[in-house]
Amino acid sequence: MSDNYCLTTGVWDLTSATVKPMSQLPTIDRSSTTDRIAGALREMLFAGDLSPGEPLREVSLADGFGVARSTVREALQVLAGEGLVTRYPHRGVVVTELSEHDITEIFEARLVLENAGVRAGAAGADLGPATAALSAYAMAAQADDQVVATHAHLEFHTSLVALLGNARLVATADTLTGDLRLALASVERARRNARAQVADHRRLLTLMRSGDLAAAQAELERHLRAAAVSVVARVTRG
Repeated sequence: MSDNYCLTTGVWDLTSATVKPMSQLPTIDRSSTTDRIAGALREMLFAGDLSPGEPLREVSLADGFGVARSTVREALQVLAGEGLVTRYPHRGVVVTELSEHDITEIFEARLVLENAGVRAGAAGADLGPATAALSAYAMAAQADDQVVATHAHLEFHTSLVALLGNARLVATADTLTGDLRLALASVERARRNARAQVADHRRLLTLMRSGDLAAAQAELERHLRAAAVSVVARVTRG
């Protein structure tokens, strides 16, 4: 019988029991089923397995994944929050698709926000976070991981807006890049030129560090306008 058990009272004395240190507990998978379904769909979206405008039926997805419809519904809500899918009344959920007008507006808005960030950077704002974001992009490009590279590419552009030190503007930039993420991923899958994009962004940071505002803003505008043309061509092809 254990020393922690009292024969007289018939109860366990846990005050003196040996307790296993918390550091020795096994590692568990903390991701929920919803997270895993959202992750699987996200990978399919970025891989091009699901096309813009394609409907995503809860019943079919639930049967395919072997999960409840409520789980699929929650996963689709996560993706909707990221701008990857859109829910329409009486139509359901579809893969987000953009018109040429949408794309033009998004890039014009990005140019305004990122130009302001470039101005702040050229004036002496801390470029450390932007440099770190570019390093992450370079690593993804080197690894030829298109999904991670697309995310890192957009994170770099958001880091330019973050130079303004305004959380609301950063949130606006996040919304704009979220709307564009799928279309940009499609372009980058087709071009596979992430390393060249990294070089362009490195040149932009160099101009900002030198304080050459006019040249830095011209480089940013050249980059964004070229990207807009590529995205429009990709989205409207065929």
